[in-house]
Amino acid sequence: MEPIKEVEFERLYNSPVEMLWRAWTDPEQLKQWWGPDNVSIPECQVDLRVGGRIYIVMEAGEAMGPYKGTRWPMEGEYNVVDENSRLIYTVKAWTEGKRETTEIDQVTEVYLDGDNHQTRLRVKAIVNGVGPDAKYAVEGMQYGFNQQLDKLTLFLG
Repeated sequence: MEPIKEVEFERLYNSPVEMLWRAWTDPEQLKQWWGPDNVSIPECQVDLRVGGRIYIVMEAGEAMGPYKGTRWPMEGEYNVVDENSRLIYTVKAWTEGKRETTEIDQVTEVYLDGDNHQTRLRVKAIVNGVGPDAKYAVEGMQYGFNQQLDKLTLFLG
C-alpha cells in the first residue's frame, strides 16, 4: 500500500545523544516539549520496549481559540527500540469524541546519531490512513512537526 503522505525532518542539536534519547522516551520530558505550539500534554505513558505502548494526549490551549480544550489522543506501540539510536512506532491519533472520522494511522521513525557534544536527529512520519475529517491535519503535519522540533530545541536549552 502506498503511503498517503510522508514528511522528513533533520535537525542538529548541541546536546549529547543520551539527552535527546531521554527527551523522546521519558514521559515527564515528553510532556514538556511534545506537540505543536499552544498545546499541553496532560497525559503521557511510555512502555519503552518492542511491543510496548506509547500514549500521548495533546490538549489545545487558550491561544487556539475555538479549539481550546480539544483533546487529541495518540496511541500505539513501539516496533523498534535501539537505545540512543533509533525508535520506530506505529500509532493512531484522533480528535477525542470523533475517532471514526478523524483517525490518522501513522508510523514514525526517529534516528539519533551523535556523541557527547552534538546529535543529529532525523524524523520521518509516514501516514498510511486518514479519516475523512482529518485531511487538514495531515496537510499541516510539516508545520506541526517543525513547531514541535523547535520546542525540543528550547527544551534542551
